[in-house]
Amino acid sequence: MNHLIKPLSAGLYFVATPIGTARDITLRALDILASADVIAAEDTRTARKLMDIHGISLGDRPLIAYHDHNGDFARPKILDAIAAGKSVAYASEAGTPLVADPGYHLGRAVIDAGYSVTSAPGASAVLAALTVSGLPSDRFYFYGFLPTSEAAQKTVLAELRSIEATLVFYESPKRIQETLTRLVQVLGGERQIAVCRELTKKFEEVSRGSLSTIAEEFSDRSVKGEIVLLVDRAVSEEVTDDIIVEKLEDAMKTMRVKDAATAVAGALGLPRRQVYQMALELGKS
Repeated sequence: MNHLIKPLSAGLYFVATPIGTARDITLRALDILASADVIAAEDTRTARKLMDIHGISLGDRPLIAYHDHNGDFARPKILDAIAAGKSVAYASEAGTPLVADPGYHLGRAVIDAGYSVTSAPGASAVLAALTVSGLPSDRFYFYGFLPTSEAAQKTVLAELRSIEATLVFYESPKRIQETLTRLVQVLGGERQIAVCRELTKKFEEVSRGSLSTIAEEFSDRSVKGEIVLLVDRAVSEEVTDDIIVEKLEDAMKTMRVKDAATAVAGALGLPRRQVYQMALELGKS
């Protein structure tokens, strides 16, 4: 590939890379990868493959691995290169750097040292998922990966349940069933959800519906690939005791008192302690 390229000035260039389809990369990103003095990448194998696909030769330029496990070691090398007047392109493994990505500390270090930081925007799993989810996109809250333990995950979801914005999470296919179950338990089964899998790839799939419906659909499925999970925003409404009792009675037909209280509190955006006390009284009667 022949690029019309002008030399880059010294500094750090964050380069967004495709989340699936290799052609989802901008011309500017290709120019930067072709002309930067140094290439840094979360996964050097992925970076090499992407450059090969687009006909960009690494030549004798340094290729530096920069990821969660070697940041303290690799950052000084990159800072030294910029201090020497070189341009450094940093590419995440997939998507936009700094979004659930180890590039944050690198960018912060370069800024603190007084050097230039530039973004070459492009593919983003978060934005791609919002586009196809069918859920409100005017306000969204990106959390990233939820904690792995049940207790920690439920605690985080309880903190997020009242946010009046679409909630966006990354999730592993190995944990999707458990996470959907806990979402139902904490947020209730009525909220709308979209499970976006393998976006921009051959087997792209978007499952939309209520939390309870989608949780049931995935309960016995074995899935593969990258997943973005989106949950509709909380809706502020006046909640009477009669509404709480009605929902508790319905939930307690299939759940323990403790789980029913958690689910109803999440669905209505109420303090769990308040709903749990009402559930206990219902249980006695």
